[in-house]
Amino acid sequence: MSGIRKTFPGVIALESATFDLESGEVHALVGENGAGKSTLIKILTGVQHQDSGTIELYGSHVTFNSPLDAQQALLATIYQEFTLVPSLSVRANLFLGREKSRAGFLNEREEASKAKRILAKLGLAIDVETSVSELTIAQQQLVEIGRALASDAKILVMDEPTAALTPTEVRALFVVLRELAEQGIGMIFISHRLDEIFEIADRITVLRDGATIETRAASNFTRRQLIELMVGRNIEEEYPKVKTEPKTEGLEVRNLKGSIVQDVSFTANRGEIVGIAGLMGAGRTEVVRMIFGADKLENGTISLDGKKIKASSPREAIAQGICLLTEDRKAQGLILRAAAKDNFALPNLKLWSVLGFIDKAKELSRFQKHVANLKIRISDAEQLAENLSGGNQQKLLVARWLETNSQVVIFDEPTRGIDVGAKYEMYLLIGELALQGKVVIVVSSELPELLGICDRILVMRRGRVAGEITDVRTAKQDDVMALAV
Repeated sequence: MSGIRKTFPGVIALESATFDLESGEVHALVGENGAGKSTLIKILTGVQHQDSGTIELYGSHVTFNSPLDAQQALLATIYQEFTLVPSLSVRANLFLGREKSRAGFLNEREEASKAKRILAKLGLAIDVETSVSELTIAQQQLVEIGRALASDAKILVMDEPTAALTPTEVRALFVVLRELAEQGIGMIFISHRLDEIFEIADRITVLRDGATIETRAASNFTRRQLIELMVGRNIEEEYPKVKTEPKTEGLEVRNLKGSIVQDVSFTANRGEIVGIAGLMGAGRTEVVRMIFGADKLENGTISLDGKKIKASSPREAIAQGICLLTEDRKAQGLILRAAAKDNFALPNLKLWSVLGFIDKAKELSRFQKHVANLKIRISDAEQLAENLSGGNQQKLLVARWLETNSQVVIFDEPTRGIDVGAKYEMYLLIGELALQGKVVIVVSSELPELLGICDRILVMRRGRVAGEITDVRTAKQDDVMALAV
C-alpha cells in the first residue's frame, strides 16, 4: 500500500500512508485510536476505497471495491468481535458462504474431511460437528482462523485477536501463528498489547495522525521508543505512580460467598489502589460485581468506613457511594446510540431535578465541567457514545460516577481496548482518585499494569484469595502467576 489518502467530511483519516507485508511474516500495525489503523485496514479489505494511492498484490496493482474482491484475492480478516454462528457446527462455520456441493447438493463428507485437516493444522482437537456455542473463547478464535484457512487465504488481518484470551491461550495461539508463517502466510497483527507485539511480530509499523511514522524490525524498537512514536511525545514513565497516604478506614469485605466465589475477605483503604489479579474464571469479576450488588451475595459482609452496608442491587450500591466500571463498557456501561451527555446523566437525573423536571442547563453545565477536567475529547454534548474512542468512552463512565460522589471506585479491565496514550491518561486518573481519598480497586488481566500502578495486589485462584503482593516495587509477574496457578 503506497501513498494512501482518505478523507471524510472535515477529517483527513489517512495522508500518504504506506504499509507492506511479506509472505511468511507477522507485521504489527500500531497506533493510538484515531491514528488511521482501522481506515487503512478497511481500504485493504475492500470495505472502503481510498481517495488516492495504490495497492499492489503479488506484483500487480489491484482495486478492491468490496470485501468479496479482497476475499477472492485470498485475503481474510479476523475481527475482534467473532463472526461465528453459535448454533451451527464447527464444520458449517468453516465453510459458511463457501459450502462444498456436488450436483447441487451439500457435500458434508468433503466438508468434514477438509475441516479435520484444518483443525489438525491449528492443533485443535475437537469434533468438527461440535456446536460453536460449546467451545471456549480460545477455541472459537482458532475456528475464526480456520475459516480463513478454509478460504485458502494467503494474507490474514487480525484485529485484537488476543483481547479475550488468557496468557496461556495467547501462547498457544502464537504457536499456531508461527506455524502459519512458516507455511508462507503473511499476517497483519493489530493490538494495543505491546508485550504481545514484541513477542510475535517480525516488523512493526507505527501510524500517527493518519501518516506512517516508522517501519522497522521489531527487534530494533525499544518499548519506550515505540510508545513515544505512537503518541508523538516523550513519556517519562509508562506507569505513573502517585504517592498516596492510605488511611486506616475504607472498604472491608468479609467472607464473601456466591457463584464461584468462596470465602473472600480483604480490605481496601481510602487513598490506596488495590489490584485484583488472577486467571480468567478465578472469580475476580464476580467479587467486584457482588460488592456492586450486580451479582447475588449468598453470605458475607461489606463495610465502608466501619459501617456495614447492604447492596443487594446496583441502585443500592450507588446510593451508598459504590460504583463499578465494568469490563465490557459497550454492553454493560454505555448506551452506544445515545448522546454522551445522556450517558453521563443516567444515574444523576435526581441531582438536577426540580419538582420532577430536569434542569437542562445544570445538566449541561455539570457535563461540560467533567469533560474539561477529564480532558474528554468530544465534538459536542450530543455526540453519540459509540463514536467516541475507547479511552474517551471510559472517561465518560468515570465522569458519570464522579458526579454521584462515589467513594469506592472499582475498575474492571480499565484499559481494555484503548490505546497506549489513553492508557497513560487512565493511570493518571486512577491515581488522582486515590489522592482524593477514595477507595480504588483495579481488576486487570494486565500484570505489568497492576504492578505499575497499584499499592497492593490480591491474587485470586478458584474463587478464593490465594495470596497478596505487598511489595509491588520489587515484585515480578512470575510472583503473581505463582499464586494464580
